[in-house]
Amino acid sequence: MALTDLSGRIAIGVDIGGTNTKFGLVNHRGEILAKGTMKTDVHEDVEGFIEEIYKHLEPLIIQNGGMTMVEGVGVGAPNANYYKGTIEQAPNLNWKGIVPFADLMSHKFGKACTMTNDANAAALGEMMYGAARGMRDFVMITLGTGVGGGVICGGKLVYGHDGFAGELGHTIVKPGGRRHWSTGSEGSLEAYASATGIAITAKKMRAEYPASMLNEYSEDDINAKTVYECALQGDATAIEVFRYTGQKLGEALANFVMFSSPEAILLFGGVIKAGDFILKPAKLHMEQNLLPVFRNKVKLVLSELSEADAAILGASALVWANK
Repeated sequence: MALTDLSGRIAIGVDIGGTNTKFGLVNHRGEILAKGTMKTDVHEDVEGFIEEIYKHLEPLIIQNGGMTMVEGVGVGAPNANYYKGTIEQAPNLNWKGIVPFADLMSHKFGKACTMTNDANAAALGEMMYGAARGMRDFVMITLGTGVGGGVICGGKLVYGHDGFAGELGHTIVKPGGRRHWSTGSEGSLEAYASATGIAITAKKMRAEYPASMLNEYSEDDINAKTVYECALQGDATAIEVFRYTGQKLGEALANFVMFSSPEAILLFGGVIKAGDFILKPAKLHMEQNLLPVFRNKVKLVLSELSEADAAILGASALVWANK
């Protein structure tokens, strides 16, 4: 179906998190017509979860022209396999094993369901609705509690042979380095550049500098936000936490540039609110670690999508990407 035929059509976008699920109705211009949230973790079985999300969405669909106007369903979920439409061994969901989620959703809604992980969905959302409009080659990095990635080459999302390509947060930036709290791997990007990793770095560094403002906080209150607040007040240790984080991020970005030669790297998530504290060292160390042929070619671009709506937009983009 051509884009000009999509007037009035809507896509269902669903983003499944370990605690909460966001959902909404989105048109092909990226306008969210209706949205809502529900709890994920109260459902021990996936069938009950799908039944509840249908109950939430059905009245919204009726208000926006009925099911005949729905083009399809897009879902962003942890450990989602694009090719099989399954959620596989997701550690933060109650539904264990391999869950045929897309088939179950298609059966319930009577519409085709496409799914991938949340970072891949974010990359599609950015390409269709955000700062990557018009770009055909870019890398998306989501920096939040964890670190996610999505790679767009030639205008297509790279899924790999099994549907799980793009796990950039779990690439190793420091062999034998910090042990990841969940995977057990040593030295992954997520262990350093996520909000969780920043908190770990801050706790280590403040112990070495007793005069740091970070020592005025309890152990439980040390997080990326408090580090940022201290950095804004000129605390040298907090500033060094972000410099070190930016260094590790930049070193990883250099690798990503050299394997895919993107036009830009898109950055999204709460961590980038630290601004130049993290972005300047990231850019510096990216350029320093690039071969000359790649230097000064790749832009670091901040996402233009609202953080509150990006997950829904990204999931809905899966529907339009298949048209």
